[in-house]
Amino acid sequence: MRLGVLDVGSNTVHLLVVDAHQGARPLPAFSHKAELRLAAHLEDGDRLSADGEARLRSFIEDALQIAEDKGVEDLVAFATSAVRDASNGEEILERIRTETDVDIHALSGPDEARLTFLAVRRWFGWSSGRLLVIDIGGGSLEVAAGIDEDPDVAISLPLGAGRLTRDWLTADPAPADEVRKLRRHVRAEIARHVGEVARYGAPDFAVATSKTFKQLARIGGAAPSSDGPYQRRVLQHAGLTGWADKLARMPASERADLPGVSERRVPQLPAGAIVADAAMDLFGISELEVCPWALREGVILRRLDMITG
Repeated sequence: MRLGVLDVGSNTVHLLVVDAHQGARPLPAFSHKAELRLAAHLEDGDRLSADGEARLRSFIEDALQIAEDKGVEDLVAFATSAVRDASNGEEILERIRTETDVDIHALSGPDEARLTFLAVRRWFGWSSGRLLVIDIGGGSLEVAAGIDEDPDVAISLPLGAGRLTRDWLTADPAPADEVRKLRRHVRAEIARHVGEVARYGAPDFAVATSKTFKQLARIGGAAPSSDGPYQRRVLQHAGLTGWADKLARMPASERADLPGVSERRVPQLPAGAIVADAAMDLFGISELEVCPWALREGVILRRLDMITG
């Protein structure tokens, strides 16, 4: 069947059209995305602005027309931390449901972690053993670990690269004291949850997803995206620690010249590197393998399971 997945993220809103069938890998057929930066449209600390809502509604209207043109049979829509954490998020989603007939479900943080874990498990298979999966988004950090398709533990922390950049760093490059405070904050937050993961035993295989990890791996020498999804890409903690320090001191213009760094993610890369470095250190991971599948693919796989189950 032809399935449409509408992903309302903190930075980007993305419609992905895939040809998907039970027992087969989803094949991307069409992609339409826009950088709405919904998390930057929060007013009074936690309310999504009228402008942010209008931009989202406009994108959804375009996406519906595209989905119809591409022959989409089933559309599943979800929102992550920017809408989930907004005090008026559910109110906005209800208006959108009424006006567009699109039912966007705000995923909880742990559900994000579980669905991402499912995608990673299906990509690497049972031979990967006990998995530890780490994902850095714009608004949150997700960590999941387990031996089956449903993880034993699924954690979501407000440590997304975009959120931390907005809340903790006032300049580019940020003053050294701000970077130190951010580093302490990130490590304290993650350290509170290390025991929840460790109690289930050491992972056999540690995996990273998300654009932040992909870019950090590319900076560290991993193959470019043009080499395709089956090229093995890894991020070494030994190299990342040095890059986390360098990226915090670099101006945006220099970071933009690094291999694999997209222009729209240049501002939040230092914060993302600080989170990645802390997670690898505190969870005792020397190497992460980057998985090309993540939350969207997890949503697709879960949807197929529900349709055919």
